[in-house]
Amino acid sequence: MRMSRHIAVIDVGKTNATLALVDAATLNEIAVVTRPNRILHGPPWPHFDLEGHWGFFIEGLRTVRTEHGVDAISITTHGAAAVLLDAAGGSAALMLNYEHDGPDALAAEYDTLWPRFEQTGAPRPGAGLNPGAQLHWMLRTDPGLEARLAHVVTYPQYWGYRLTGVLASDVTSLGCHSDLWQPFAARASDLVAKLGMSGRLAPPRPASDVLGVVTPDIAALTGLAPDTPVACGIHDPTLRSIRMC
Repeated sequence: MRMSRHIAVIDVGKTNATLALVDAATLNEIAVVTRPNRILHGPPWPHFDLEGHWGFFIEGLRTVRTEHGVDAISITTHGAAAVLLDAAGGSAALMLNYEHDGPDALAAEYDTLWPRFEQTGAPRPGAGLNPGAQLHWMLRTDPGLEARLAHVVTYPQYWGYRLTGVLASDVTSLGCHSDLWQPFAARASDLVAKLGMSGRLAPPRPASDVLGVVTPDIAALTGLAPDTPVACGIHDPTLRSIRMC
């Protein structure tokens, strides 16, 4: 097993998306690049610029690998977020901005489905702060989404999937008032079946797991070694990355 000296940290906060290269021995930042996490307001709903971030991360990984070397990749993102993928691994829907108040229009209906606090430990703050409420609203707003949707992937693991090709969710993101998880039972909540999503929630894994290594395509794009490991990842209220967003 090779030593992980330089760790590239992908950190997507609500305000900024950041790539930081961290020295594992000293925890000092060797290099940092940042771009605003702007909300795109085109149809069908306000959404995050995933493709813009992806190009930024690929270019950043290429640069820090060339200038300093990269031994491993870690990922942290804001919570209250998931990405919906189709069977081919592409986007089934644009990623909803969790502050959008669209889900409030169906709040009364969602409340009849909402798993109780005693099951999930999740409050009911409104808007899209419960990813379950996001999912319910998007399914109702876009009638074709249910047929397209194959995988619900929590946000840190979406970036891990694009780097490794391995589908996963992590238990910290699922436990972050998603309404989709029973932390004490370590299994999906009743809401998953009520929404018709059984079998579509990406497999839960501990945030500390090594998700896999970068794909050959990513190695070719960035110059990273083919055996560069990628951590499963975590949502940021649980463990902030080295650089705060």
